[in-house]
Amino acid sequence: MAAAAMAFDRTRREDKTNMREALITIAALLFAAAILLAGNGLQATLLSVRANIDGFTLTQIGFLMSSYYVGFIAGCRYAPRMVARVGHIRTFTALASVASAVALVHALIVDPAFWSVLRLISGFCFAGLHMIVESWINEKATNENRGRVLSIYRIVDLAAVTLGQLLLIVASPTQFALFAITSILISISLVPVALTTSMAPARVHVAKLNLNKLFSVSPLASVGCFCVGAANGAFWSIGPVFVQQIGYDVATVATFMSAAIVGGAVSQWPVGLLSDKMDRRIVIISVSILAAASGFFLAEAAAISHSALLAGAAFFGFFAMPLFGLNAAHANDHAEEGEFVAVSGGLFLLYGAGAILGPVLGPVFMGIGGPAALFRYTGGVHCLLAGFGLYRMLRRASPTAAEKSDYVPIPRTTPGVFEFDPRSPAEAEEENEADNSDAPPVAASPGN
Repeated sequence: MAAAAMAFDRTRREDKTNMREALITIAALLFAAAILLAGNGLQATLLSVRANIDGFTLTQIGFLMSSYYVGFIAGCRYAPRMVARVGHIRTFTALASVASAVALVHALIVDPAFWSVLRLISGFCFAGLHMIVESWINEKATNENRGRVLSIYRIVDLAAVTLGQLLLIVASPTQFALFAITSILISISLVPVALTTSMAPARVHVAKLNLNKLFSVSPLASVGCFCVGAANGAFWSIGPVFVQQIGYDVATVATFMSAAIVGGAVSQWPVGLLSDKMDRRIVIISVSILAAASGFFLAEAAAISHSALLAGAAFFGFFAMPLFGLNAAHANDHAEEGEFVAVSGGLFLLYGAGAILGPVLGPVFMGIGGPAALFRYTGGVHCLLAGFGLYRMLRRASPTAAEKSDYVPIPRTTPGVFEFDPRSPAEAEEENEADNSDAPPVAASPGN
């Protein structure tokens, strides 16, 4: 008994030592990721707010914000080819330099069409930047600690994006300062990557979309991720305009977006645990209905008081943000062994395709029904998802408890994040690596 206790204690100490060494190894990369996430979070909200102040039409703002996701999907497809040609650090340096310059150019030339082009370039750059950082972190994670590494990365993600929103109150969006801060953050992210002593990973995987495969694995998850992208893409892109148009100031925009992020962070553990204990489709349907209700509440009550606005944002984040992870987990309940990264990456691209559509459709509804129509639109999308979930429950039996994979909160940064998910040991990707190297990638389009 004493020997077993000593062995357990020794194993625990070794595990702590290994985890500490892993964190030391990836600390610079996590710092780079945090800076990028903060800069990107600030830039997205800043552009939406500034476009509204400068009199862009709702349609122009929608296409402007949608352009980012077009570039992002292109980056997921083609940035790995740049890495293969010139290496990780050179590619990171090039993409960060371009993204930093683009942030400044927004302030120099204020034009809807020009900004849309800049957002497309920015989306491409950020996709490549995050894929490089995430592939690097994955290389340093082991099967024993990748769950904890992912959890730390998730904390970095949430904290950095929240900080990015709060930076909006540092200066007026009409001034140059916030664009300069965005550029500075992106530029500083170069430093930890350029100076890291960690050996670069062997490759960055190309994200592929196979619609037939995804629908054969899970029609609900495929439709669900697209719907979540259509709703959440509209929220992230047009939510700041909604707050402005119902009469609140820029500081309230920052707290509104932050409240949604905090709500989404708080919900991950209880919602995920619940979905592991019961039919995940019931949880998806229930959470979708509650997300719709939160949207309808915001549409009706946000203009009444500041408290109602922030409470609505927190509840919307609480229910809307876990839906992507729930759908991804549901798909992987039905996926074959070794398909995790391919399936999850494809679902992420479907989310991106929905996020292209959401910022375009949201303003259309707002133009017809006023600012409140944005959340009537998201409520309608969530209702459609709940309805499709009910339909699928009639068509397919629930997997057994033994067949279900665990729910794991996943940052929506790039498809590369799934490679260091604890459900995806590195060796499961060997077949995908062979496919990527032997055949040209299938083009990703909305029709990632």
